Amino acid sequence: MLDALLWLLLTAVSMLTAGHALLNKRDPRAGLIWVLLCFFLPGIGVVLYWLLGVNRIRTRARDVQSRGEERPWPEPSISYWHPRFSYDPIFLHENNHALLALADSVTRRPLTSGNRVVPMFNGEQAYPAMLEAIAAAEREINLATYIFGSGATGKKFIAALEAAAARGVTVRLLIDALGERYSFPPVRRLIRDRRIRVLRFLPPSLFGRGIHFNLRNHRKLLIIDSHVGFTGGMNIADRHLAADVKNPRATADVHFRIEGPVVGQLQEAFWEDWSFASGEKFRNPEYPPPVERGAAFCRGISAGPNEDYDKLRWILIGAFNSARHRIRIMTPYFIPERSLIAAINAAALRGVDVELILPVKNNLPYVAWAARAYFWELLRHGTRIYYQPPPFAHSKLLLVDDHYSLVGSANLDPRSLRLNFEFNLEVFDRTLCDQLSEHFDAIRVRSQQITLAEIDQRPLTIKLADSFCKLFSPYL
Repeated sequence: MLDALLWLLLTAVSMLTAGHALLNKRDPRAGLIWVLLCFFLPGIGVVLYWLLGVNRIRTRARDVQSRGEERPWPEPSISYWHPRFSYDPIFLHENNHALLALADSVTRRPLTSGNRVVPMFNGEQAYPAMLEAIAAAEREINLATYIFGSGATGKKFIAALEAAAARGVTVRLLIDALGERYSFPPVRRLIRDRRIRVLRFLPPSLFGRGIHFNLRNHRKLLIIDSHVGFTGGMNIADRHLAADVKNPRATADVHFRIEGPVVGQLQEAFWEDWSFASGEKFRNPEYPPPVERGAAFCRGISAGPNEDYDKLRWILIGAFNSARHRIRIMTPYFIPERSLIAAINAAALRGVDVELILPVKNNLPYVAWAARAYFWELLRHGTRIYYQPPPFAHSKLLLVDDHYSLVGSANLDPRSLRLNFEFNLEVFDRTLCDQLSEHFDAIRVRSQQITLAEIDQRPLTIKLADSFCKLFSPYL
């Protein structure tokens, strides 16, 4: 009798679990596998599903940054701006209208005009500009970064922040709790001025919000007096001094100095994270006025697992689909999802010139091996792939035709698209696109092109290793 009751209970639990998988799994293949496991491995399949099959990333992330009553979350059906077609003919293109409509629908922010975006290459250009802006601050400095190194570069920034605090400037510093462990001692221990408010994003806790290796704050934001902003892919660390030949961890990257209304969107992104980390009320910053001769149309894109839409993935697909002539991609970590592969291949097949630059030596070898397993299906449809020589290439760029740029902190991998909090900037500006295209071309000239024959001729052991790493793509 007891055995029969136990079997009935186990069957009922298996059916409920299988029903949950049917209702919640987007991929029918994953749904089918879990249903079969629930019925053919009673008990074991149920336990495996609730341990491994339920996506808790989105639920936890929404707990991390849930929508509060005090926080404005505008979701316009269209942008508030109305550019005169005679002002900039790029908006006459039908494909651009489609991309704008998509971004308007899935982002919380409008496209803004009257901005100026200046690229800065490597720490040699970026750090002096950031330190100069900090030195000129009069009211407020808000800085968020994934890694804040405690080496010479980090100490320069600490000195600049302490000098600003000493003259009465409000200084807030937000560091990711996992990212700060990349250097020792943690930079928090080096900051002596208690007027600087230092917070960690999602620190590990056994009894609070838990211990998370995902849900990291990968954004890089610096906002000075709500009028000047910096963002891109660069952390604060000695490794970004790429010209130092004695630097064993030299890393090439691109950062951006920004003026204009879009700086208000950088400020919004900072305050969302700061409000979560501090418990303070969210502040709705005002957008700065347009700058003189600011030709860039910009939109800040906050992406993360807490968002209602997989917005960054959708915008990437929209950008690939809008391309008419060329697509240029530069990223250190390339593990594309099936939807991105389809969009890239579709662009190449309709005649778009698609180029991809990756580092020849990756600081995460298993990521490079998994990426290589995807090369064959891209190369066979016309995408050209290049390996960039050292220093390690940490740059994250997407350039479409001669007017659209997508820059920021996100890589083209599941961690950036699904697991971390990222900030990117989409820019319609021919001048910026030309500057970044020249940078891309200069790197491509000295890079090694990968051919389909080379991928086909890999030894069997290498193919097996690449394919094995590819199995773990969703978690890399």
